[in-house]
Amino acid sequence: MIFQTLVLKLLQEFNGERTVSAVYHLLRGKRSGQTIQDVGIFRLHDFFGLLPKLNRKIFDDQINLLKDHQYINILPDNRYKLTVSGLSRLKNTVKLSFDGWHYRGNEHIFFARLSLIVQTLSHQRKGDMKFIPIQQNEVVQHWVKNFLKSNQFDNGQFQETLLEEIVSSLEQLTNDDREKTIVVKRLGGMKQPGFTWQQISLHENLTEMDVQLLYIACLHSWIDEITSIEGKYPLLSKIAHQVRIELPLTDSANQTAQLFKKGYSIDEISIIRKLKTSTIEDHIVELAMNDRNFPYQNFLNEKDVQNVLNAIENYQTKQLKILREVVPNLSYFQLRLVLARGD
Repeated sequence: MIFQTLVLKLLQEFNGERTVSAVYHLLRGKRSGQTIQDVGIFRLHDFFGLLPKLNRKIFDDQINLLKDHQYINILPDNRYKLTVSGLSRLKNTVKLSFDGWHYRGNEHIFFARLSLIVQTLSHQRKGDMKFIPIQQNEVVQHWVKNFLKSNQFDNGQFQETLLEEIVSSLEQLTNDDREKTIVVKRLGGMKQPGFTWQQISLHENLTEMDVQLLYIACLHSWIDEITSIEGKYPLLSKIAHQVRIELPLTDSANQTAQLFKKGYSIDEISIIRKLKTSTIEDHIVELAMNDRNFPYQNFLNEKDVQNVLNAIENYQTKQLKILREVVPNLSYFQLRLVLARGD
Protein backbone atom coordinates (compact mmCIF):
# COMPACT_ATOMS: atom_id res chain seq x y z
CA MET A 1 0.00 0.00 0.00
CA ILE A 2 1.26 3.43 -1.00
CA PHE A 3 -0.31 5.22 1.96
CA GLN A 4 1.07 2.68 4.42
CA THR A 5 4.54 3.07 2.95
CA LEU A 6 4.24 6.86 3.08
CA VAL A 7 3.42 6.76 6.78
CA LEU A 8 6.31 4.37 7.37
CA LYS A 9 8.70 6.65 5.47
CA LEU A 10 7.66 9.67 7.54
CA LEU A 11 8.12 7.70 10.74
CA GLN A 12 11.62 6.92 9.54
CA GLU A 13 12.29 10.58 8.75
CA PHE A 14 11.28 11.62 12.27
CA ASN A 15 13.79 9.04 13.51
CA GLY A 16 11.81 8.23 16.64
CA GLU A 17 12.27 11.78 17.92
CA ARG A 18 8.57 12.57 17.76
CA THR A 19 5.39 10.64 18.50
CA VAL A 20 3.32 8.97 15.77
CA SER A 21 0.95 11.95 16.02
CA ALA A 22 3.62 14.17 14.47
CA VAL A 23 3.13 12.33 11.17
CA TYR A 24 -0.62 12.85 11.35
CA HIS A 25 -0.27 16.58 12.01
CA LEU A 26 2.26 16.90 9.20
CA LEU A 27 -0.02 15.25 6.62
CA ARG A 28 -2.97 17.33 7.78
CA GLY A 29 -0.88 20.51 7.56
CA LYS A 30 -1.46 21.63 11.13
CA ARG A 31 -0.46 25.28 11.43
CA SER A 32 1.08 24.95 14.89
CA GLY A 33 4.55 26.17 15.76
CA GLN A 34 5.68 22.62 16.51
CA THR A 35 4.56 21.15 13.19
CA ILE A 36 5.92 24.06 11.17
CA GLN A 37 9.18 23.71 13.08
CA ASP A 38 9.29 19.97 12.35
CA VAL A 39 8.93 20.67 8.63
CA GLY A 40 12.11 22.71 8.75
CA ILE A 41 14.06 20.50 11.12
CA PHE A 42 13.41 17.25 9.28
CA ARG A 43 13.10 18.76 5.77
CA LEU A 44 9.59 17.46 5.22
CA HIS A 45 8.21 20.27 3.06
CA ASP A 46 6.99 17.88 0.36
CA PHE A 47 4.54 16.18 2.72
CA PHE A 48 3.15 19.14 4.65
CA GLY A 49 -0.63 19.46 4.21
CA LEU A 50 -0.69 16.61 1.72
CA LEU A 51 -3.97 15.26 3.12
CA PRO A 52 -5.78 18.17 4.84
CA LYS A 53 -8.89 16.07 5.49
CA LEU A 54 -7.16 12.92 6.69
CA ASN A 55 -9.34 11.15 9.23
CA ARG A 56 -7.61 10.27 12.49
CA LYS A 57 -9.14 6.80 12.59
CA ILE A 58 -7.83 6.01 9.09
CA PHE A 59 -4.38 7.14 10.20
CA ASP A 60 -4.50 5.15 13.43
CA ASP A 61 -5.60 2.07 11.50
CA GLN A 62 -2.43 2.35 9.41
CA ILE A 63 -0.28 2.65 12.52
CA ASN A 64 -1.91 -0.51 13.88
CA LEU A 65 -1.30 -2.32 10.58
CA LEU A 66 2.37 -1.31 10.64
CA LYS A 67 2.56 -2.67 14.16
CA ASP A 68 0.73 -5.91 13.24
CA HIS A 69 3.06 -6.45 10.29
CA GLN A 70 5.97 -5.91 12.68
CA TYR A 71 7.30 -2.93 10.72
CA ILE A 72 7.30 -0.79 13.87
CA ASN A 73 7.28 -1.31 17.61
CA ILE A 74 5.11 1.02 19.66
CA LEU A 75 6.91 2.40 22.72
CA PRO A 76 5.59 4.24 25.79
CA ASP A 77 4.16 7.76 25.34
CA ASN A 78 3.00 7.02 21.78
CA ARG A 79 6.57 6.81 20.49
CA TYR A 80 7.86 4.10 18.16
CA LYS A 81 10.87 2.41 16.61
CA LEU A 82 11.21 0.97 13.11
CA THR A 83 12.10 -2.71 12.99
CA VAL A 84 14.54 -4.39 10.62
CA SER A 85 11.54 -5.52 8.56
CA GLY A 86 10.25 -1.96 8.43
CA LEU A 87 13.56 -0.60 7.19
CA SER A 88 13.73 -3.39 4.62
CA ARG A 89 10.22 -2.55 3.41
CA LEU A 90 11.30 1.01 2.66
CA LYS A 91 14.08 -0.10 0.33
CA ASN A 92 11.63 -1.19 -2.35
CA THR A 93 8.95 1.47 -2.49
CA VAL A 94 7.20 3.55 -5.12
CA LYS A 95 8.69 7.04 -5.19
CA LEU A 96 6.14 9.79 -5.66
CA SER A 97 6.85 13.47 -6.18
CA PHE A 98 4.87 15.77 -3.89
CA ASP A 99 5.01 19.48 -3.09
CA GLY A 100 2.65 19.80 -0.18
CA TRP A 101 4.35 22.93 1.21
CA HIS A 102 3.38 24.97 -1.85
CA TYR A 103 -0.09 23.50 -2.48
CA ARG A 104 -1.63 22.32 0.81
CA GLY A 105 -4.73 20.97 -0.88
CA ASN A 106 -5.09 23.84 -3.37
CA GLU A 107 -4.43 21.42 -6.23
CA HIS A 108 -8.06 20.37 -5.77
CA ILE A 109 -9.15 23.92 -6.62
CA PHE A 110 -7.31 23.68 -9.93
CA PHE A 111 -8.94 20.37 -10.78
CA ALA A 112 -12.39 21.55 -9.66
CA ARG A 113 -12.13 24.47 -12.08
CA LEU A 114 -10.83 22.30 -14.90
CA SER A 115 -13.41 19.55 -14.45
CA LEU A 116 -16.31 22.02 -14.53
CA ILE A 117 -14.85 23.71 -17.59
CA VAL A 118 -14.55 20.38 -19.39
CA GLN A 119 -18.10 19.44 -18.42
CA THR A 120 -19.45 22.79 -19.63
CA LEU A 121 -17.62 22.58 -22.96
CA SER A 122 -18.91 19.05 -23.48
CA HIS A 123 -22.52 20.18 -23.04
CA GLN A 124 -22.00 23.35 -25.05
CA ARG A 125 -20.73 21.34 -27.98
CA LYS A 126 -23.95 19.29 -27.97
CA GLY A 127 -26.08 22.41 -27.61
CA ASP A 128 -27.40 21.43 -24.19
CA MET A 129 -26.50 23.88 -21.45
CA LYS A 130 -29.03 22.57 -18.93
CA PHE A 131 -27.05 20.29 -16.67
CA ILE A 132 -26.21 19.76 -13.02
CA PRO A 133 -22.67 21.14 -12.40
CA ILE A 134 -20.20 18.47 -11.37
CA GLN A 135 -18.82 21.00 -8.88
CA GLN A 136 -21.32 22.31 -6.33
CA ASN A 137 -18.94 24.86 -4.81
CA GLU A 138 -20.41 28.27 -5.68
CA VAL A 139 -17.02 29.98 -5.64
CA VAL A 140 -15.73 27.51 -8.24
CA GLN A 141 -18.91 27.89 -10.32
CA HIS A 142 -18.60 31.68 -10.29
CA TRP A 143 -14.92 31.54 -11.22
CA VAL A 144 -15.54 29.15 -14.13
CA LYS A 145 -18.45 31.23 -15.41
CA ASN A 146 -16.29 34.36 -15.54
CA PHE A 147 -13.37 32.46 -17.05
CA LEU A 148 -15.44 31.00 -19.88
CA LYS A 149 -17.08 34.32 -20.69
CA SER A 150 -13.80 36.23 -20.74
CA ASN A 151 -12.25 33.63 -23.04
CA GLN A 152 -15.17 33.38 -25.50
CA PHE A 153 -15.71 29.70 -24.81
CA ASP A 154 -18.37 29.33 -27.51
CA ASN A 155 -15.62 29.74 -30.06
CA GLY A 156 -14.55 26.31 -31.37
CA GLN A 157 -10.92 27.42 -31.27
CA PHE A 158 -11.09 27.70 -27.48
CA GLN A 159 -11.89 24.02 -27.06
CA GLU A 160 -9.15 22.94 -29.44
CA THR A 161 -6.57 25.13 -27.72
CA LEU A 162 -7.48 23.87 -24.25
CA LEU A 163 -7.36 20.24 -25.37
CA GLU A 164 -3.97 20.79 -27.00
CA GLU A 165 -2.61 22.39 -23.82
CA ILE A 166 -3.89 19.53 -21.66
CA VAL A 167 -2.37 16.85 -23.88
CA SER A 168 0.97 18.59 -24.46
CA SER A 169 1.46 19.53 -20.78
CA LEU A 170 0.67 16.02 -19.54
CA GLU A 171 3.11 14.57 -22.10
CA GLN A 172 5.87 16.67 -20.54
CA LEU A 173 5.47 15.06 -17.14
CA THR A 174 7.84 12.32 -16.01
CA ASN A 175 5.12 10.86 -13.80
CA ASP A 176 4.06 7.28 -14.37
CA ASP A 177 1.34 6.88 -17.01
CA ARG A 178 -0.88 5.37 -14.33
CA GLU A 179 -0.90 8.67 -12.45
CA LYS A 180 -1.84 10.62 -15.58
CA THR A 181 -4.58 8.12 -16.41
CA ILE A 182 -6.12 8.52 -12.95
CA VAL A 183 -6.26 12.30 -13.37
CA VAL A 184 -7.85 12.07 -16.83
CA LYS A 185 -10.37 9.48 -15.66
CA ARG A 186 -11.61 11.92 -13.05
CA LEU A 187 -12.72 14.29 -15.82
CA GLY A 188 -16.21 13.87 -17.24
CA GLY A 189 -18.55 15.28 -19.85
CA MET A 190 -22.03 14.92 -21.27
CA LYS A 191 -23.33 11.38 -20.73
CA GLN A 192 -19.82 10.38 -19.65
CA PRO A 193 -19.30 11.11 -15.96
CA GLY A 194 -15.84 10.99 -14.47
CA PHE A 195 -14.77 7.82 -12.69
CA THR A 196 -15.30 7.65 -8.93
CA TRP A 197 -12.46 6.85 -6.55
CA GLN A 198 -14.03 3.46 -5.98
CA GLN A 199 -14.19 2.65 -9.70
CA ILE A 200 -10.57 3.63 -10.24
CA SER A 201 -9.39 1.72 -7.18
CA LEU A 202 -11.09 -1.46 -8.42
CA HIS A 203 -9.59 -1.02 -11.89
CA GLU A 204 -6.09 -0.29 -10.58
CA ASN A 205 -6.31 -2.84 -7.75
CA LEU A 206 -5.38 -0.17 -5.22
CA THR A 207 -7.05 1.29 -2.16
CA GLU A 208 -8.95 4.55 -2.65
CA MET A 209 -6.36 6.35 -0.49
CA ASP A 210 -3.54 5.09 -2.69
CA VAL A 211 -5.38 6.22 -5.82
CA GLN A 212 -5.82 9.68 -4.32
CA LEU A 213 -2.11 9.91 -3.49
CA LEU A 214 -1.19 9.06 -7.08
CA TYR A 215 -3.70 11.66 -8.23
CA ILE A 216 -2.25 14.35 -5.93
CA ALA A 217 1.33 13.58 -6.99
CA CYS A 218 0.37 13.99 -10.64
CA LEU A 219 -1.53 17.23 -10.00
CA HIS A 220 1.46 18.75 -8.20
CA SER A 221 3.75 17.92 -11.09
CA TRP A 222 1.19 19.04 -13.64
CA ILE A 223 0.63 22.45 -12.07
CA ASP A 224 4.39 22.89 -11.73
CA GLU A 225 4.73 22.24 -15.47
CA ILE A 226 1.84 24.55 -16.34
CA THR A 227 3.27 27.46 -14.35
CA SER A 228 6.97 26.82 -15.07
CA ILE A 229 7.23 29.02 -18.17
CA GLU A 230 5.02 32.07 -18.51
CA GLY A 231 2.88 31.96 -21.62
CA LYS A 232 3.59 28.31 -22.47
CA TYR A 233 0.06 27.20 -21.53
CA PRO A 234 -2.07 30.38 -21.61
CA LEU A 235 -5.41 28.80 -20.72
CA LEU A 236 -4.21 26.25 -18.17
CA SER A 237 -2.04 28.84 -16.43
CA LYS A 238 -5.15 30.97 -15.89
CA ILE A 239 -6.98 27.96 -14.46
CA ALA A 240 -4.01 27.39 -12.11
CA HIS A 241 -3.91 31.06 -11.07
CA GLN A 242 -3.09 31.53 -7.36
CA VAL A 243 -3.28 27.79 -6.69
CA ARG A 244 0.40 27.50 -5.82
CA ILE A 245 1.34 29.29 -2.59
CA GLU A 246 4.34 31.46 -3.42
CA LEU A 247 4.77 32.89 0.10
CA PRO A 248 4.22 29.85 2.33
CA LEU A 249 3.97 31.71 5.63
CA THR A 250 1.07 31.81 8.07
CA ASP A 251 -0.68 35.20 8.10
CA SER A 252 0.67 36.06 11.54
CA ALA A 253 4.22 35.03 10.58
CA ASN A 254 3.97 37.18 7.47
CA GLN A 255 3.10 40.23 9.57
CA THR A 256 6.13 39.57 11.75
CA ALA A 257 8.29 39.05 8.65
CA GLN A 258 7.35 42.47 7.30
CA LEU A 259 8.41 44.16 10.53
CA PHE A 260 11.61 42.10 10.73
CA LYS A 261 12.58 43.12 7.20
CA LYS A 262 12.12 46.75 8.19
CA GLY A 263 14.83 46.30 10.82
CA TYR A 264 12.80 45.81 13.99
CA SER A 265 14.28 43.49 16.61
CA ILE A 266 12.43 40.50 18.05
CA ASP A 267 11.72 42.38 21.30
CA GLU A 268 10.44 45.40 19.39
CA ILE A 269 8.19 43.26 17.21
CA SER A 270 6.88 41.54 20.33
CA ILE A 271 5.85 44.91 21.77
CA ILE A 272 4.38 46.21 18.52
CA ARG A 273 2.34 43.06 17.90
CA LYS A 274 1.54 42.47 21.57
CA LEU A 275 2.68 38.85 21.27
CA LYS A 276 5.03 36.76 23.37
CA THR A 277 8.70 36.78 22.40
CA SER A 278 8.54 33.01 21.91
CA THR A 279 5.74 33.47 19.35
CA ILE A 280 7.79 36.01 17.41
CA GLU A 281 10.73 33.59 17.49
CA ASP A 282 8.44 30.92 16.00
CA HIS A 283 7.65 33.34 13.17
CA ILE A 284 11.31 34.15 12.57
CA VAL A 285 12.14 30.44 12.32
CA GLU A 286 9.30 30.01 9.83
CA LEU A 287 10.68 32.92 7.82
CA ALA A 288 14.15 31.37 7.86
CA MET A 289 12.70 28.14 6.43
CA ASN A 290 11.31 30.02 3.42
CA ASP A 291 13.82 32.78 2.74
CA ARG A 292 17.05 31.66 1.09
CA ASN A 293 18.58 35.04 1.89
CA PHE A 294 17.64 35.04 5.56
CA PRO A 295 20.32 36.94 7.58
CA TYR A 296 21.41 34.16 9.93
CA GLN A 297 24.46 36.23 10.85
CA ASN A 298 22.15 38.49 12.87
CA PHE A 299 21.75 35.68 15.38
CA LEU A 300 24.62 33.23 14.83
CA ASN A 301 28.24 33.16 13.78
CA GLU A 302 29.64 30.45 11.52
CA LYS A 303 31.48 28.76 14.38
CA ASP A 304 28.22 28.32 16.31
CA VAL A 305 26.52 26.92 13.22
CA GLN A 306 29.30 24.42 12.65
CA ASN A 307 29.25 23.33 16.30
CA VAL A 308 25.54 22.52 16.00
CA LEU A 309 26.01 20.65 12.72
CA ASN A 310 28.82 18.63 14.30
CA ALA A 311 26.58 17.79 17.26
CA ILE A 312 23.81 16.63 14.92
CA GLU A 313 26.27 14.40 13.07
CA ASN A 314 28.04 13.02 16.13
CA TYR A 315 24.91 12.26 18.14
CA GLN A 316 22.68 11.41 15.16
CA THR A 317 19.84 13.50 16.53
CA LYS A 318 17.91 16.69 15.96
CA GLN A 319 16.33 16.77 19.40
CA LEU A 320 16.68 20.27 20.74
CA LYS A 321 17.10 19.09 24.33
CA ILE A 322 20.14 16.98 23.46
CA LEU A 323 21.64 19.66 21.18
CA ARG A 324 21.27 22.23 23.96
CA GLU A 325 23.26 20.00 26.29
CA VAL A 326 26.02 19.63 23.70
CA VAL A 327 26.06 23.31 22.69
CA PRO A 328 24.91 25.06 25.90
CA ASN A 329 25.98 28.54 24.81
CA LEU A 330 23.16 28.69 22.26
CA SER A 331 19.49 29.25 22.97
CA TYR A 332 16.72 26.98 21.72
CA PHE A 333 15.82 29.71 19.25
CA GLN A 334 19.34 29.77 17.82
CA LEU A 335 19.38 25.98 17.56
CA ARG A 336 16.09 26.01 15.69
CA LEU A 337 17.49 28.58 13.26
CA VAL A 338 20.41 26.28 12.45
CA LEU A 339 18.00 23.39 11.86
CA ALA A 340 15.85 25.64 9.67
CA ARG A 341 18.83 26.13 7.33
CA GLY A 342 18.61 22.49 6.31
CA ASP A 343 22.40 22.12 5.89
